[in-house]
Amino acid sequence: MPMTDVVDADELLRRIQRARACAAQEERTWRARGEELGREGSGDPAAARDAEVREVAYGVVLRVLDEILTPGRHSARG
Repeated sequence: MPMTDVVDADELLRRIQRARACAAQEERTWRARGEELGREGSGDPAAARDAEVREVAYGVVLRVLDEILTPGRHSARG
């Protein structure tokens, strides 16, 4: 669907929920990857740092999408 198409609120909500699910999966993937690299000890510290940064980034995306989906409910979290 091109960006110029008009979508209704239900479709917009579905898209945001899909984006949230994708971000949650990516966060889990990068967390697991970071833990895997951290357990190896002598592994690649740059790769471990990259995984940590990506995990944090997807966590931020999750918080933003959560705030869109349920305004105010997550504001108490730090």
